[in-house]
Amino acid sequence: MLEAYPDNRPARILLWSFCALVMAFLMLPTLVVVPLSFSASNLLEFPPRAYSLRWYEAFFGSATWMAALRTSLILGTLTAMVAVPLGLLACISINRLGGKAAATIQAILLTPSIVPGILLAIGLFFVLAAQHLVGTLFGVLVGHVVLAIPVACIVLLPAMARFDWNQVQAARSLGADWAKAIGGIIVPQLQISLLSATLMAFLTSLDESVISIFVASGRNSTLPKLMFLSLRDQIDPTIAAISTLWTAIVVVAVLIVTLRQKS
Repeated sequence: MLEAYPDNRPARILLWSFCALVMAFLMLPTLVVVPLSFSASNLLEFPPRAYSLRWYEAFFGSATWMAALRTSLILGTLTAMVAVPLGLLACISINRLGGKAAATIQAILLTPSIVPGILLAIGLFFVLAAQHLVGTLFGVLVGHVVLAIPVACIVLLPAMARFDWNQVQAARSLGADWAKAIGGIIVPQLQISLLSATLMAFLTSLDESVISIFVASGRNSTLPKLMFLSLRDQIDPTIAAISTLWTAIVVVAVLIVTLRQKS
């Protein structure tokens, strides 16, 4: 019988200190943007010499930025609504098939997350251009869904592996079809994993810029694309305000999912 690790206070302090350093290393580059967004200067400078809300006013007062924000939120919502059900069905198929067929399907589904983004964007551009979908909301949605499905599958596959399929078999033996079995048994029991997959798919779409640069244009341009173009042309402190708001949206979404998991 294995003995529990002794309560070593110095080791625990060292471990927590190391974790704090890692978290600071990961978070500080993001948090530095927050004071920059309140700078009164026309240039990005840290620390700011004076503070102002002028860049938030510039963002919310710009029709171009607001249109891009609206497009990104719509795309994120639609991407999650499409990618998660498709990912769930794919995970069910992988779990039920097993063997080489399941491994092949899983490899194909995860390919978009392995292939370099620029190659994927170029390929999507030519495919969508042949269908006259470049610059359309549907075309951008297709690209985002392609990226979001692997993310959803990565979240759902472990949950599906732990699922008790005897319940589905019992329901099927009592006359329930697959639609009722999925909606009445699988979905309720995997709701936490589905919620996490939905969040990850939404954030994947929200953060995507490479495919959007190739496929999106005009009124269907996303916020990350406009941010990239703005930084390429000039150093605009409005980017800091947008980044701060973007971070706040992500934090709120993660907190909602976390609280939902604990309830």
